[in-house]
Amino acid sequence: MIHDLSHVVHDGMPVYPGDPEVRIGAGLTIASDGVEVARISMGTHTGTHVDAPSHTVAGGRTMASVSLDELVGEAIVLRVRAGDGETYGWSDLDPGGALPDILPPIVLISTGWDALFADDRRRLRHPALDPAAAQMLVDRGVHVLAVDTLSPDPTGGAAFPVHDIVLGADHLIVENLRGAAALPDRVRVGFFPLKVSGDGAPVRAVAFT
Repeated sequence: MIHDLSHVVHDGMPVYPGDPEVRIGAGLTIASDGVEVARISMGTHTGTHVDAPSHTVAGGRTMASVSLDELVGEAIVLRVRAGDGETYGWSDLDPGGALPDILPPIVLISTGWDALFADDRRRLRHPALDPAAAQMLVDRGVHVLAVDTLSPDPTGGAAFPVHDIVLGADHLIVENLRGAAALPDRVRVGFFPLKVSGDGAPVRAVAFT
């Protein structure tokens, strides 16, 4: 079974504060041109997307250097519950102390906040990952950190410590997952980005069960 973990990209959809707005309109029409072709304007970090290291690391890899092998593989789903603006740490990710010393290369963190993606009041007040916990994930072999929030860091701040840790290690971040809560604890996933050269790209995120 294939599970679609991506938000729909649509005109006027929510974006990270300050990012380009999403505009989808008519480019060609059947009435005028004989074909329907939409015109799309959006940022590289629209909807469910992957951050390349160059997003926050000067001289870091761009999407042109990110292979699909890095974005497809075995994953573990870590489930946390945190309130508005709260920070969750290692004890929240591993409350029973049962996580192995070496983790799968991909970790999905499910907070349930994807249900609030369209909520203008609460979307920006999502929980954030403690940088120390992010470092522990990297130390345990995680290459792709995927979250169901706008960012693993607090939105609206001037610092991006989790980005600095993960992207600074030449790893990758996927943001704005949808539906991770319904997945089993272990699952195979794939993040398939648009083949653009830049600091990030929208992805079609899927899980296979």
